[in-house]
Amino acid sequence: MRSLRNTDESRLNQVEKHKLARHPLDIKQSIIDDYSRDLAKMDEIPGEPERLKWVGIYPQKQGGDNFMMRMKVPGGVLTPEQTKTIGEIARDFAGGPYENPHFGDNFLDITTRQDIQMHWLQMKDIPEIWRRLDAVGMTTVQACGDSARNVLSCPVSGLGKDEVLDAYPVAQEVSDYFTGNRDYANLPRKFKMSITGCCEDCAQAEINDIGMTPARLEDGTVGFNVRVGGGLSDGPRMASDIDVFIEPDDAVEVCRGVAQVFGELGNRENRWLARMRYLVQELGPERFREELQTRVDIFLRPAGEDLTSHYRGDHIGVHEQKDDGVFYVGLNVPVGRMGGGQFEEAGRLAEEYGSDVRLATDQNLIITGIPENRLDDFLAEPLLERYSPEPGPFERGVVACTGSEFCRFAIVETKIKALEWAREMDDKFGDDVGQEAVRMHFSGCSASCAQPQIGDIGFRGETAKTKDGIVEGVDIGLGGSLGNDAAFIDWVEGARPSDSVPEALSNLIERFKEERREGEKFHEWARRTKNNELRDTLRGRTPVEIGKK
Repeated sequence: MRSLRNTDESRLNQVEKHKLARHPLDIKQSIIDDYSRDLAKMDEIPGEPERLKWVGIYPQKQGGDNFMMRMKVPGGVLTPEQTKTIGEIARDFAGGPYENPHFGDNFLDITTRQDIQMHWLQMKDIPEIWRRLDAVGMTTVQACGDSARNVLSCPVSGLGKDEVLDAYPVAQEVSDYFTGNRDYANLPRKFKMSITGCCEDCAQAEINDIGMTPARLEDGTVGFNVRVGGGLSDGPRMASDIDVFIEPDDAVEVCRGVAQVFGELGNRENRWLARMRYLVQELGPERFREELQTRVDIFLRPAGEDLTSHYRGDHIGVHEQKDDGVFYVGLNVPVGRMGGGQFEEAGRLAEEYGSDVRLATDQNLIITGIPENRLDDFLAEPLLERYSPEPGPFERGVVACTGSEFCRFAIVETKIKALEWAREMDDKFGDDVGQEAVRMHFSGCSASCAQPQIGDIGFRGETAKTKDGIVEGVDIGLGGSLGNDAAFIDWVEGARPSDSVPEALSNLIERFKEERREGEKFHEWARRTKNNELRDTLRGRTPVEIGKK
């Protein structure tokens, strides 16, 4: 795709120059033919480590022959066979030189984009992993890189009693169009899409480059309203409503058109300003809509009635599907990490009791299609003792990125800390917080892979100074949410040493319990409480002391 903005190739950033020199998708055959046999050959071609992303591979921070692989799961939907295959791959290939003190070895991670990630993979095994995935209809192509990433959808698409339309087939069609499409595999940066037909904002439309949510025209036609330009990281932005309604059959064309606007007008000089949200901010919603209209072969109708009612957050627990007598069960997978054997077992349970496995944006999983007369037997399965459908509110809401265990950008370890903090809060407060889930999101750096800006409580990895020296720490933010009252957290405390976080959280939750109004949720309380008071509470000062200040 030719850039209309950056026509002087000498001014392009280095990644763009690498992409022009060799198409990133060409690396797949090179891995099969050459790099899997001799990893050193990858050093012979400039830019090859960057191109690995286009086939879902990142070098781990440990360096050498250690890689992370991401597997795309459009809409989060997995067959039992696919689920078992993923578990087997983790069991056979994702073993490291040492065990994680909490999670052991040969594990995998469910991500906030309904993907699967594995670590400690070696290049020699990549072709066999691809062969196994291909045999069950899966791919890693464009799971990473400057291209269309995994397409999100409500994890119970087609099953919910109150959904407006089943958007999963649309999400799958959009994913199929972009995956392997060389014309749209070189965008200025990553390109994230969300398409849902439910009314509960399960696919997080506001923080995606494209967010399609259910809508209805006056004549009763149902389809999607379109938002563009959402995202997190260092420049968080809620997606803009561009006053467009589309029917499901036009979703691929509109997504293609948006990608073309981004590819032609996006910034290819400065990667820090290359995300699509900066382009939308620069053009404004009205101009962006005009640019889109010139690039699609349909007339863009004005937006319809927005049918989103609220932000649900998760699907934990036992829920009846739209078909009477059939249920889905959401299992809590704290911080998204499971052993390969445990993931295999989830596939076996779906095969024995139900229909399929669904991955959710809160890093949990769902097993669907369970008949009522088999529900008790399913709930008695040993796997559910570890991954419960009835967790405490803090374990239920905890989300964490990979962290410094594997990521080269993370400043702190995340998954063990997040899980231990959640369990400590559940042990101390139990159900006394008055809501089913307290959403604690922990990112190891500012890249926001764990989406801290939309959590009730958000943590961002930082270094902290103590009298004994520099230690791992976190910035703490409060009051985020999506849905009709969508807003990002306010960062109220900076560089707090990690060891002191549980005490700070306890202070905060105690005050919330004392001050919350009937039916009030944590993020609502945090927003009506002054930031300086919240900061003082985290530091251990009581409301009485704060008032005397």
